[in-house]
Amino acid sequence: MTVTVTPETRVPVLTADEALATARTLGRELAASASLRDRDRVLPVAELDAVTASGLLAITVPAAYGGSDLPVSVVAEVVRLLAAGDPNVAQIPHSHFAYVNALREQGTVEQQELLFGEVLAGKRFGNAQSEIGTRHVRDIRTTLTPDPTDPDGAWRLNGLKGYATGALLADWIPVLTHRYADGPLHVAWVERHAPGVTVVDDWDGMGQRTTASGSVRLEDVAVAPGLVMPYHLTFERPQTYGAFAQVLHAAIDAGIAREALREAAAFVGTRSRPYPDAGVERAADDPLVVQALGQLELQVRAAEALLREAATAIDAANRDLTAESAGTASLAVAAARAATTDASLAAATRLFEVAGTRSALGALNLDRHWRNARTHTLHDPAGWKVQHLGRWVVDGTLPPNHGQL
Repeated sequence: MTVTVTPETRVPVLTADEALATARTLGRELAASASLRDRDRVLPVAELDAVTASGLLAITVPAAYGGSDLPVSVVAEVVRLLAAGDPNVAQIPHSHFAYVNALREQGTVEQQELLFGEVLAGKRFGNAQSEIGTRHVRDIRTTLTPDPTDPDGAWRLNGLKGYATGALLADWIPVLTHRYADGPLHVAWVERHAPGVTVVDDWDGMGQRTTASGSVRLEDVAVAPGLVMPYHLTFERPQTYGAFAQVLHAAIDAGIAREALREAAAFVGTRSRPYPDAGVERAADDPLVVQALGQLELQVRAAEALLREAATAIDAANRDLTAESAGTASLAVAAARAATTDASLAAATRLFEVAGTRSALGALNLDRHWRNARTHTLHDPAGWKVQHLGRWVVDGTLPPNHGQL
């Protein structure tokens, strides 16, 4: 199973410096129109295409397959820079990065040759992982069963997925499924427009409105035997798969926090009126405003620092992977997730406190920062991150070995 990728169809293979510079430029461009997309719920099709064409979605493809193979510390910063511009655009390829990582973990050589080649050719992965109406996030009912009409061992895939961020605009959808009704979890790779695959744009979140995190219906979808890979095996040994996915979520929240603070400072400097008791000509010289912005800067910087520490811990664990190094990385990511949750909500809330009444005008759409932060930070309960940190402090217990840490 191979794919031929010509030089004309390949995306750029970026160095770390090039990736960061590209993300910084694209982030600024995204910021200029993010509010309009949110207000009118315009899906960022052209914007996502630009991110893809830049080569940023190929930065985790292994060097052995022609990719950049950049460290997690760079990937997290790329996502943070994009999220500061538009956290919707940054979240859409989150699952793309996660499943490139899954492919590194459990893909066969043939699967890696095919699918890494697709990424280098500018193709995107979505996700069909979570389900709605099950007992909890790790309760999966989607099932692969043998195709009785195919002597070559093909499968049939059936299920209904929700919160399928990235699927609508993907080329491939990795589907988390049981092999047989009670079998272990696997990933079935299906093409976005394959017969039986229906992606429904029914996402109605108050924030992250343009991620198209809708539903995926899978009705008797044919899956070749070479496009099924184990998922459960990743968690039968030390792993950083979960920490990697989680640190990218932290990067999105850190980006929201930084942009909310930037907009607050810009508004105070150009549009706010000073409170009379301050005795100043500019709102930006009000000592209470300056104090509040300084407090927020401290909180956002702390969250960004914990994000960098977490990404560095994952890189260290990947170089010498043991139960202890993987657990240490997960604890660092837990701290980053809790801190970026608090920072994004605080910056998006106190924006109005420092900017004043005029900032609440609906036409300004400054509330999108809070809506985005509140919506995205619900992805995993921050309280459980703190709980695992507390257990480690109390008795040295390492966190559980699963995909949410």
